[in-house]
Amino acid sequence: MTVAEKTNSTKEGLKMKVQRPKLDDLDISLGKKTRLYRLLHEHGPANGTLMVLPIDQGIEHGPLNFFSNPPSEDPDYQYRLALEGGYSAIALHIGLAQKYSRKYVGRVPLILKINGKTNVPSDDNAFSPLTASVEDAVRLGADAVGYTLYAGSPSQDRDIRQLNEVRYDCEKYGMPLIVWSYPRGSAIDAKGGKDSIYAVDYAARLACEFGADIVKINVPKIDEAKLDKLPKPYNTLKLSYDDAIAKVVKAAGRTMVLFSGGSKESNEDLIHKAKSAMENGATGLIFGRNMWQREYSDALKVTGQIKKIMLES
Repeated sequence: MTVAEKTNSTKEGLKMKVQRPKLDDLDISLGKKTRLYRLLHEHGPANGTLMVLPIDQGIEHGPLNFFSNPPSEDPDYQYRLALEGGYSAIALHIGLAQKYSRKYVGRVPLILKINGKTNVPSDDNAFSPLTASVEDAVRLGADAVGYTLYAGSPSQDRDIRQLNEVRYDCEKYGMPLIVWSYPRGSAIDAKGGKDSIYAVDYAARLACEFGADIVKINVPKIDEAKLDKLPKPYNTLKLSYDDAIAKVVKAAGRTMVLFSGGSKESNEDLIHKAKSAMENGATGLIFGRNMWQREYSDALKVTGQIKKIMLES
């Protein structure tokens, strides 16, 4: 669907304007507030928004994502982009943090991803085991940890238990918790799919209920062909692109929302997504492949365009 089609697909439905949570509004520990202040006000746009560059795809997708831009296989490519592009933080796993971050310490804030899985088996029973700890994040000087929760997966019982243990350690060490909240599994597929408004709305709410400080979610997709699969009353909602974004931000409550970029898109669609997200209550954007799958000069150019939107938000 093109940007024009997305814009013109608005029908009568929920109309809402959502204000993003402010750091001062959050009842969190001094340690969390200090680290979040660095991310929100000392790096990146530095106006209370977040622009994050993730490179966890080497685990989640394997090396195939680097084929379109071979230099991006070296994590120094992303670190340089994060530094020169003025990102709020880079998000990656412990091996890359230990091997590539030394010369960027203090200049590129770190979000340490502490669980992960390959995409070799299907997502029918998705579960992401721990690959690092909150203690590792403290040792490496991280300003937040990232945890992937597969909402709706048949393995959600052990996933939720594992998340609770991570949340406890985050409270203990004053470390902000960012939950990658991703709907997965056959039950989700049967109810309209992982990107439906029902699934993403649920995922946003779960992150808030489970104690996340920030949630990373995808922009929901309105697929008319799948509306009849959605539980009531989602199957009757007629939301525009902007209203769908506002709806899931509202579901996240006082949990800050980062919207994911997903697969590489056209510049037009990427700019449209960024504007819509920031105008409808998002705290920030976490765009990975949309940035580092480009040649370096182009990546810097697009980064500047996205940053301008965030500075104006």
